[in-house]
Amino acid sequence: MARFARLVPRGPTLLIIGVLAGLAFPALADGVRPLMAAAIFVLVLGTFLQVDGAAFRRALRRPLVWLLLPALAMLVCPLAAGFAARGAGFRPELIVALVLSVCAPPSSGTAAVARMLGFDATIPLAVTLLSMALAPVTVPLIAAGFAGLALDPLALATRLALLVGGAGALALLLRRQAAAQLVRHSRIIDAVVLGSLLLFAIAAMAGVRAQIETQPSDAATCVGLAFACNLALQALGALLTPGNLAARLTGGLVVGNRNVGLVWSAMGAAVSPMTALFFAATQFPIYMTPRLIELLVRRARKEKSSP
Repeated sequence: MARFARLVPRGPTLLIIGVLAGLAFPALADGVRPLMAAAIFVLVLGTFLQVDGAAFRRALRRPLVWLLLPALAMLVCPLAAGFAARGAGFRPELIVALVLSVCAPPSSGTAAVARMLGFDATIPLAVTLLSMALAPVTVPLIAAGFAGLALDPLALATRLALLVGGAGALALLLRRQAAAQLVRHSRIIDAVVLGSLLLFAIAAMAGVRAQIETQPSDAATCVGLAFACNLALQALGALLTPGNLAARLTGGLVVGNRNVGLVWSAMGAAVSPMTALFFAATQFPIYMTPRLIELLVRRARKEKSSP
């Protein structure tokens, strides 16, 4: 069993494999697409189960968590991205796609990815939840200002309440009824969370291969812009987050990786082909940059340990 475990790729590598599998096997991606909502729910639930409650409450008292990072993620970044895209002369439909993706709250899987990389998952979870609380206000306002779209804040709030409230209530119940078992089986919970991330990575590629084949030029533009935007946001988050390298990289993950699926579902039929293509392209850096971060952290630790 131990020998088999060594053959299984590490978490960040497994995420890349999931994206590539979804591209290589479109039928597989289409088949698991209906499970995306369940995968997100399991991600949030698993993170709730693994985060220490006392540490979570302490994190909420830090200005970095309750003010700086949520404001940066939900207000500063989408406004800056929108004005920068206009100043650069991007096509209007590309500006709309970019702004809508950046105004989305941090990805539900960010805390799980942080834990996978050996970082503290408490801060990304707290910032994600606070950002989701702001989303019903900030997302419709920014969408209306830059894209002229009228998104229903009540519908957005309902989706978020069902996701976060349902996962939080179930986690609280499990903690009260089976706290000892949760500690004993923490590795199994980690494996389930990783499996959910993998499932979501595959499902996120549904329809992407067909779009790449029919719109190769637009697809290349969207993928390149998605990587540039994600890396720029991660760099900004890392620069503005105080602390050691792990804390800064965690801040970067929170600011850079966004839950575009939430905005996507809120828009419904209003999603244009270019917006849908860009939303799909944002999944590539979300699932590929953790491997780069892992290599960066490994190199920094090696340099620190060497005389």
